[in-house]
Amino acid sequence: MLPEAAVTAARPVGKLTSSGSSKAGHLSEGWPETPPGADPLPGQLDRWLASRGAELVAVRRHIHAHPELSGHEFETAALVARELTRAGLSPRVLPKGNGVMCDIGYGERVIALRADLDALPLPDTKDVPYRSTVDNVCHACGHDVHTTVLLGAGLALAQLAERDELPGRVRLLFQPAEETMPSGAPEVIAAGGLKDVAAIFALHCAPQLPVGLVGVRSGPFTAAADKIEVRLTGRGGHTARPHLTADLVHALGRILVDVPSLLDRKLDARAGVSMVWGAVRAGEAANAIPIEGMARGTIRVLSRDAWRDVPELVTKLVHDVIAPTGADVEVTYTRGVPPVVNDRLATAIIAGAAGAALGPDRVVEAEISMGGEDFAFYLDGIPGSMIRLGVGVPGAETKFDIHQSSFDVDERAIGHGVRIMVHTALAALSAGAF
Repeated sequence: MLPEAAVTAARPVGKLTSSGSSKAGHLSEGWPETPPGADPLPGQLDRWLASRGAELVAVRRHIHAHPELSGHEFETAALVARELTRAGLSPRVLPKGNGVMCDIGYGERVIALRADLDALPLPDTKDVPYRSTVDNVCHACGHDVHTTVLLGAGLALAQLAERDELPGRVRLLFQPAEETMPSGAPEVIAAGGLKDVAAIFALHCAPQLPVGLVGVRSGPFTAAADKIEVRLTGRGGHTARPHLTADLVHALGRILVDVPSLLDRKLDARAGVSMVWGAVRAGEAANAIPIEGMARGTIRVLSRDAWRDVPELVTKLVHDVIAPTGADVEVTYTRGVPPVVNDRLATAIIAGAAGAALGPDRVVEAEISMGGEDFAFYLDGIPGSMIRLGVGVPGAETKFDIHQSSFDVDERAIGHGVRIMVHTALAALSAGAF
């Protein structure tokens, strides 16, 4: 897969200490063929996967050391396409060259598996051999793991397809630009990524879960994530005579406090709405009322129905709150990603597959996240489900979170992820329920 030197260098698997540095464990024999309590994969794939463990870790570490920002994932996409081609597959690079689609097997019904490729604009502060070589760019969200897992799953499924043992067609979607808006999922869809697809599945690294566990949940999984900017203008003046001004600082204060409170009371509490301001700016001098002010924030929503209504409702609330102050107001509401709402049947399939891959006692209920995830765009058109893959180091004192410069994973999760996605593809193809 990668040069032999890279594979050899990857044989130690990183085990994180409480300081976040790497201690060497070893993967000299790959991962165990079949975890205790798990069902074996068909076609001796467990043995194949165990023998390729060091190579998959090498792929992950190479991607981690050479991260690319959203929209610029050209080398990562080229690596994926190259490895798939070597396996006898026919990958198709997206029009911009920063993503890859690849079908495996034959059949009218298609089951899609998705991974994201991009990194974050953060410095990598870990002291590990595979630390980012790109200044202020880091795989701090686990997309390097997602990419490696999907690549491994694709190579495993290709083994079955070669022997005519794959009961249908699986499409691998290696997507760019999950971390930015506009994001990459609509680009994949526009390029035909969902053509003939009956259902779609994905996983996301979860450092809160120890390696070996998987979190699943039907229904709301992540929130819609929109942005709002409010700009105020008005007559300024001396703080001794606020009655002769629009008093924009006072007006901003009303927006900051009253609009989120009123929004909570205009929507069903079960909609899961959270409005939080992140930036406020107005004036400089303590004794001068400014002539302009600004506030920016995010609005997160779990309910798809509520999400459709929120822009108009919030805009009206801002105008209503500002009206008595005499200030002029301009509201810019920017749509982000929709909420991820996992399909009930798709979730049952991937939960069962995860239980088969790792053992039924390894599957737990996932928490709802108010973070955003553009996997939601795929779910606008077809059923699907996303799960959380445990990557936390058991016993580690430091509890990592995604989007941290020191973020890292227990690399045994790669093998778990590959087994889960292979089991999921086979179960979904066999179910015939979509």
